[in-house]
Amino acid sequence: MAKRLSNEELEGLRRWNTPTIYNGWEQITKRNADRDGFNLEETRDFMPQMGAMIGYAVTVQCRPGNPEHPKANPNGWDEYRDYVASVEGPKVVIVQDLDKPDTYGSFWGEVNANIHLTLGCVGTVTDGAVRDVDEMTAAGFKAIGRRMCVGHAHSFPVKWNCEVEVFGRKVLPGQLVHADKHGFLVIPDEDQEELLEASEFMDANERNTLIKAARGGVGKSPDEAVADINQAARDFRKAAGEKFGHGGEW
Repeated sequence: MAKRLSNEELEGLRRWNTPTIYNGWEQITKRNADRDGFNLEETRDFMPQMGAMIGYAVTVQCRPGNPEHPKANPNGWDEYRDYVASVEGPKVVIVQDLDKPDTYGSFWGEVNANIHLTLGCVGTVTDGAVRDVDEMTAAGFKAIGRRMCVGHAHSFPVKWNCEVEVFGRKVLPGQLVHADKHGFLVIPDEDQEELLEASEFMDANERNTLIKAARGGVGKSPDEAVADINQAARDFRKAAGEKFGHGGEW
């Protein structure tokens, strides 16, 4: 595993939205930035007003539609909570609902959110359901999921500390996750250390070139505005190329 980022670095990453973090990540990664790292299916952020969350993944699978799991392992909740508590925070709980695409119950609600907060978790990404959304929001526990539902059915931790797949993206325990209303990004270990600097650089690069030219086009003729924007795009690509060895989005 990569060296854990400091709280200062994590907070620096959290203040940006997930697309901005992606813009930095694509500059430094050797992965396929077109399809690796982020969710391939649409997510729903139930607390967009809370902004982004960032943390290290703790993983669990559940199957609320199957009543046999609690009978097979009566100590499952205790053992699962011991696992969550053993991992250093901040943590994001990644929940794979094995009933998908069906929805029989929610792993999350007011009680479970407060328990996980106490154990150092800041929120969850689940391809299942959530409920008690107002109460979870009041607690400060962020939830990104597939839908809401009324009941909990037989929600129970079936397997944990394992590879899971949510919204078309595989996630391993301990991987760094950045998430907001746009979706989530699973950051490879080798890309963590340079991520904050790269993200801040690319955001500044946009502001100093293309955004500046676009906002400065008021009152100019169309030809003048286009010429300024085209020059700004060249300046953007030049700055990215000098920093990272290749251009960016523009």
